[in-house]
Formats: sequence, structure tokens, C-alpha cells
Amino acid sequence: MISKVVPADSVYHTCRYICNKPGSEVLATDGVREFDYKLMAEDFIRQQQLRPGKQKAFFHGILSFHPSEKPSDETLTTIAGQYLERLGIVNTQYSIVKHTDKSHLHLHVVANMVDNNGNVIKDNFTGLRGKKVAQQLTQEYKLIPAIKKDLALTNLENMNEHEVARYKMYMAISGNLPHCNSLNELVARLKHQGIDTQFKYKGQTQEIQGVSFKTGNYSFKGSQVDRKFSFTGLQKTLAQGIKEDVEKVMEAKEESSQPQDAGQVFRKIHSLSKRNSQKTDPDIAGSEKAGEVLKQMNKIFEDLLKPESTEEHLPYEFTHEGYLRKKRKQSHRHKR
Repeated sequence: MISKVVPADSVYHTCRYICNKPGSEVLATDGVREFDYKLMAEDFIRQQQLRPGKQKAFFHGILSFHPSEKPSDETLTTIAGQYLERLGIVNTQYSIVKHTDKSHLHLHVVANMVDNNGNVIKDNFTGLRGKKVAQQLTQEYKLIPAIKKDLALTNLENMNEHEVARYKMYMAISGNLPHCNSLNELVARLKHQGIDTQFKYKGQTQEIQGVSFKTGNYSFKGSQVDRKFSFTGLQKTLAQGIKEDVEKVMEAKEESSQPQDAGQVFRKIHSLSKRNSQKTDPDIAGSEKAGEVLKQMNKIFEDLLKPESTEEHLPYEFTHEGYLRKKRKQSHRHKR
């Protein structure tokens, strides 16, 4: 189950949308009339007038379920009620409406942020708190958690052009990122697919602070496409790829201690080092984490190339200690 809190600046338009949508069904209300959206909005507004100075006086949350889930109306009403209660939205008017116009069932929960006694209900961080509450309820009711976007279940036909552009951008970045060795390579791949990458710089410096993507008339910040596609998120993903290659180098170093073809081990390590040396373009070099990983890998590579100093299996006379003993004997003879 997913929670999403959306603006409800006009309770009239909100009530009209949730009640007049094809396939809508009012499951429960408290303090408002349910048979006419105009009367429902009128009831909400009348109570809001107890605190006329209260801005954003209405809460509008959407609870979306997995397409394979079809909970009963009773279960849906209970979940929505607990959702409001855990958000602290109690002793106030609300309306719970079910929509079945999309492949996934979802609920619209509208509530008055001015309670029945005329007190203002706190609305700080309702979006973030709503997500946490939805995660709790998902576990308690053994619903399917929303771990990541499932593009196979995305119905682009039901989206507007803005949403379609964002999802196509998500698919392009997701498909290309695993095959990129640097941010510059990702930029080039996306450019080939008609997506321009733009960077936000700090003041007049060359320090990158953010990234955005543009296709046609639509532009999105990286974090708007997906949280992991922010500039920091992209850096972490690319640095993780370098880290994994460092681990491969370390494994190769361990393998080199075993009897095997030394040339084969050398070629394996050299190939990994050469491939990762290409990841030090200016964008990635700005990442402290990526830089540390590269330093670690270069140190490992240098250590592997150094000849090991050991006297094991050498005849005694060729060891350092044997050499010194021989010199002492010769010195002693000369004194005689």
C-alpha cells in the first residue's frame, strides 16, 4: 500500500473530483453529507469557518493498493480510519471514497483540519508521516509492500502527458545507468534517446549541486524522476560500481597467492584497474567516496606489481645474514 498526500486548496473541486469520478463509491463519512458533492463541500467549509484564518484547512490523502489486492469495503474503511487516527486527524469531519477507475484500487481520504471544537489540527510533515503509517498498516494487514516501481504494472494510457514523460524518463535512466562507467557516459546515452541532462552549479563555481532531465517540453529534477536519481544518488550508484570492482581486485589478489598462471592473474587485475581508471572524469572525481575507492584500488594494484622481498628457500650463503657472516670472517682473516 502506498500513501500520497496531495494539495486540497479547493475543497469544492476536491469533493467534485472524488465523488464524480466513474467507478467512485463513498464508503464512509462523518459530519458531511455524502449523497451530493456540493453539500459535502458546503459542510466542510462551514466548519472551516470556525477558524477562517487557517490556510490549507483540508487534508487529502490517497491510499493505493497493489493491482492484485481487492480488500473488502469494511477492511478499506478500517484501514482509512486508522490511517487518519495515527496521523492525529481525529474528532473532525472526513469522507472516505473508493475509486476503481484504474487497474489498482485506491482510496481518497478527505478530512477537515479544523476539528469539531474549532481547534486547528497540526499538519506538519503529513506527507512523510503518511508514508510511515501506510508502511505500518501494510505489515499489520499483510498487504503487498511497495518496494520499488514495477514498470510492468504501469498503465501509461491512464496518465497525462506530464506523467508519461516522467515515467519514460525513469525507464530510460534505469535501463542505461547499470551499463555506464561514468556520469558523462550516462549523459551521452540519454542524449541519444532525446533526453537532455542539465546540471545546477553552486554560484559561479564549477561545483555541481543538482541535476535535471528534459525531454520535449517537460523538465524534471533528478529527485522528481526518482529519489535515487538525484545528483548525490547517481554518484552513489556509480561509486558502488567502483567499489564492487575493488572487491574483485582484492579477490584477484587473494587468488594470486595460490599456485596458478601468474600471467592470467596479472591480466585480470590490470583489466579491472584500466576499466576503472576511466571513471575519474570531473563529475565523478568530485565524489569523495568514489575518490577514496579509487585510491584504495590503485594502492592494491601497486602492491601487486612490487616484487616481494623474501629470503625463503634461498641458500644460507645468499641470505643477508649469511652475507654479513661471510664479511665478518673475511675481516677477521685480514686482521691476522
